Amino acid sequence: MSDRRAAADWDRFATWPIFPARLALIVFAVLLVLSALVPIRAGENDEREAAVTSQSSSAKPERARDEDLQLYDNVIARMQRGENYYDAVAVEHRASHYPLRPGLAVRLPTLAWIETWAGLPMQIGASLALLLAVLAVWWRRLGEEPGGLPIRTVAIAALAFGASIGTVRYFFVLHELWAGALIALSLGLHRPGKNKWLGALIAAAAALSIREHALPFVLLMAAFALWHRRWREGAAWLGLIALFLAGMAVHLGIVSGYARPTDPIGPSWLTFRMLGGWLSMVVLSSNLRLLPHIIGGPLVMLMMLGWAGWRSSAGTFCTLLFLGYGFAFMIAGRGDNWYWGMVIAPTMFIGLALVSRSAGSLWHAAFPSAALASRGGSA
Repeated sequence: MSDRRAAADWDRFATWPIFPARLALIVFAVLLVLSALVPIRAGENDEREAAVTSQSSSAKPERARDEDLQLYDNVIARMQRGENYYDAVAVEHRASHYPLRPGLAVRLPTLAWIETWAGLPMQIGASLALLLAVLAVWWRRLGEEPGGLPIRTVAIAALAFGASIGTVRYFFVLHELWAGALIALSLGLHRPGKNKWLGALIAAAAALSIREHALPFVLLMAAFALWHRRWREGAAWLGLIALFLAGMAVHLGIVSGYARPTDPIGPSWLTFRMLGGWLSMVVLSSNLRLLPHIIGGPLVMLMMLGWAGWRSSAGTFCTLLFLGYGFAFMIAGRGDNWYWGMVIAPTMFIGLALVSRSAGSLWHAAFPSAALASRGGSA
């Protein structure tokens, strides 16, 4: 029984009863097959890799730069010539036939202010420094979690592959790119068992100041802190949420002052793309975009299985976090919002290092007699 007890220290599925384990195995198998079949789309009717720099300019020269990215380029260029952010964004939204209503269609000004001040060399340096910081804090955190050095090494390699998209300068104007890297940093810094959360709070605040899509992450952090009666930490997360809501109210108020009655209202973000929406957001906004979708889709499901099987505070939190964002992507987000997945995609890659152990644990829980036979009948 020592092997099973040791597995239970790491694998969530190791102690599951047979029926729930078999049901989970069936559900996962179905999702794995469906994830290989559903189309990965960045638009309504086009299946493509989103904004891949290797795209042939002779094939579609007008798509050499994604339209959203070009809009942010133009806004920053105007600001570098001395224009106010909101003046510039209003002009560029109308020139590109982008809506100013609702106000959430206009990004927070934080990233534009930073990139107006920081030239490309500084942005490259910041992206590399952030990548190294993410890898360093996760290396330390994984060393404090169950699993052992082999899993730790593979997990960091998987994280490096996922987080390295943050160093692709083509995407530097995307708010989700920086928010996702900062969320990965925040998760790596968080030590709930050691009452170390200030660094995580600061990194999360930076992410939230860049993109409001980081709010679900902050809400879950607050909920976990309060659930575990870490009152001081919970109050800090709630304070951050209140501060963000105040800042967002100011932002929306300024945008409403620029909007005209003749400005079009943006289409709804509720699209109900279901599993295809979830997979498209994650695959197209990560390095999985370089793979055929028949491989990229199932890898997302395998990441989820890896996280779900990890019996740790990080495993529980990240499973709920990624499932929550996944559900949101199933019901919200148009095809041209493919980059939203960058908010969570970098950290999800760690799940690939955990999947073999999680899958084995789930199989053994579902079919204990087969597991016993495979070990030669020894307990």
